[in-house]
Amino acid sequence: MRARDMHPLCCITSDSPGFGLGARSPSDSDEVPASAPPLSDGDRAQSTSVAGILYKWTNFGKGWRPRWFVLRDGVLTYCKIRQPELVAPPVEGGSMRLIGISGGSRSAGDGLKVVGVVHLKISSFRESKSDDKRFYIITPGKTLQLRTDSAKDRVAWIEALVAARSESFLNDSCGINPNDTCFSTERLRSRMRAEGLGETFIKDCEKIIQAEFSQHFAQMRARYEDYLSFLGTFPQQMEGFNLEGRTTRIDDDRVELIKNEFSSSVHGKYSEYSNTESSEDIDQKQEADELSEEDDLCYFDSRQSFSDFAFSTSPKIANVNSGDILPSLLTKRRTKLPDPIEKEKGVSLWSMIKDNVGKDLTRVCLPVYFNEPLSSLQKCFEDLEYSFLLDRAYEYGKMGNSLMRILNVAAFAVSAYASSEGRLCKPFNPLLGETYEAEFPEKGLRFFSEKVSHHPMVMACHCEGRGWKFWGDSELKNKFWGQSIQLDPVGKLTLEFDDGETFQWSKVTTTIHNLIIGKVFCNHHGTMNISGNRQYSCTLKFKEHSFLDRNPRQVQGFVHDKSSGAKEATLIGRWDDSMYSTLNDDASISNSCALAQQNNTLLWKKNGPPENPTRYNLTSFAIALNEITPDLKERLPPTDSRLRPDQRYLENGEYEKANAEKLRLEKRQRMSRKLQENGWHPKWFQRTSESSTFQYIGGYWEAREQRNWDGCPNIFGEFSDDSSTAAENNSKS
Repeated sequence: MRARDMHPLCCITSDSPGFGLGARSPSDSDEVPASAPPLSDGDRAQSTSVAGILYKWTNFGKGWRPRWFVLRDGVLTYCKIRQPELVAPPVEGGSMRLIGISGGSRSAGDGLKVVGVVHLKISSFRESKSDDKRFYIITPGKTLQLRTDSAKDRVAWIEALVAARSESFLNDSCGINPNDTCFSTERLRSRMRAEGLGETFIKDCEKIIQAEFSQHFAQMRARYEDYLSFLGTFPQQMEGFNLEGRTTRIDDDRVELIKNEFSSSVHGKYSEYSNTESSEDIDQKQEADELSEEDDLCYFDSRQSFSDFAFSTSPKIANVNSGDILPSLLTKRRTKLPDPIEKEKGVSLWSMIKDNVGKDLTRVCLPVYFNEPLSSLQKCFEDLEYSFLLDRAYEYGKMGNSLMRILNVAAFAVSAYASSEGRLCKPFNPLLGETYEAEFPEKGLRFFSEKVSHHPMVMACHCEGRGWKFWGDSELKNKFWGQSIQLDPVGKLTLEFDDGETFQWSKVTTTIHNLIIGKVFCNHHGTMNISGNRQYSCTLKFKEHSFLDRNPRQVQGFVHDKSSGAKEATLIGRWDDSMYSTLNDDASISNSCALAQQNNTLLWKKNGPPENPTRYNLTSFAIALNEITPDLKERLPPTDSRLRPDQRYLENGEYEKANAEKLRLEKRQRMSRKLQENGWHPKWFQRTSESSTFQYIGGYWEAREQRNWDGCPNIFGEFSDDSSTAAENNSKS
């Protein structure tokens, strides 16, 4: 039997019609002359092919684009075309069936290059219920969103796809047929006769050989059937993966592939092919047109084979935006702040702070016009917007790649500063004992923070992710120098993976410039040392601002081997844009960011701006942090930042009420020092010594589940001396 090159996954021979359409025209199909002997099942091509023009969704910039699709031998290929009305290949004696084509003047094979290949054995199909011309092809590596010219054409295409997929399994083109595997023992007979052996002995030997071969054939057949069964499960499994995992997208020169946990419950919502969609599916498609570019599904022309996607052992995964998940599978979060009720009044900053030069700004009472509708506790959670970097670092560590783990940890440490770009308003200073919780199932995150000290002002936080824990406390020392404010954070941040590897680092200095004259901006500068308890450590240098610097906001650094001191990797980028890495490069790095585009691995890329910008320049992630729903409100303790009235009034644009509430709470804040001196201690965090880090002691999420908030005072309510005494008693109990 003629040996044929087989596709490793889809059982399609490389010389089958339709495989590599760009190299051959429809006239080159494998037709058998009348005088030729009939082909076996393994060599026979499909008798009918289907072709036609479908409109494929590409992106929001280009929209729907026409593509020439050819379905042949269980393989769907498509090419780019410029003038659909001119493309209509001749029908080859009935072997090519055209859908939606009325006429044309040139062959589909003339100058058309294949840009995508879909193997139907590992694909599934769905029709859109909201649009009778649209349908979807779901594959392991991509999702094609297609549209026909009419509802009738859609029915014809779906029927053709389902039939071709069924035939591709029934027609075992790479099957093991006993008739094709016959062998001759004539040479064995001749050799044994030459040795003078008798016919009886020769026949016995033949029987033994045939028995062994039959047993071997049975094993091969069983393996082959298991292989077909394995392929048959891919459409359902990978459809669930595509629905629950983050979407695959091409961004310039990088392919973004996302790993995400998924449950088997979603698999039951869809079949391999269904004429209807679930209600969730309808919502997905209707919302898809309304999403911003960063939140939308991405459909693209892919040249990657499924084998490269599914079985690649390389963990080199590009940047993932936190919003790249289907909305109907997540908790729906808001994308804009409420419209302001009142018109905002202008206030001179200099008139407010001219008498406070050189003082601690945290003790200066400013009106709400200089605040953003978030507390400092919520700002702590903003540092975890790009937590997927820690998920990725955990996966690298599981694969034994400690170097890529620390590179992703370093990128995460830098990404915490990305949200500060353009954020010119200060967050609310939390009250003593104020807390904030955040639960993001789509990110695998559960975060909690508490203000644990008023003077000095210290906030502690604890977060649990997929295979890691993150905690720390931060005391912010600041000085106002007239034209600028300098913020010096004090405290350690700790990251611990489930395998025991830990990293610690401290934040760098932040300076806000041009408070009085010029355009206000902030810059982060200093050296960040990320120390690990195993093989590697990392040093990052945040470049200090200079008026002569043409490339500001740069971050440069190295990863060191702690045992040898050798530089194992280089990092370069900008804290407001992206970070890149280069392995095994001890050469000095250039001051130009152009190096980051040359043969370097992208570790992190900042998310795009929100669809609905705010005057506070909040990110899409930050806009959702202060959202409160009736269901969530019932579960929150009375100390949660979302319940703070002045912050809520500011968010709603009720500035007069916000100012009045802020003044009331400032009076209550002045009692905090007395409470602290009288033995007050935080409820959810503690530390072993004055120099150690506050650590979460547990119990919050259990109390939340039971909705038992005994010992949590209503710190935002009316305050009196009696309530102060009660609070002191609660803190000591």
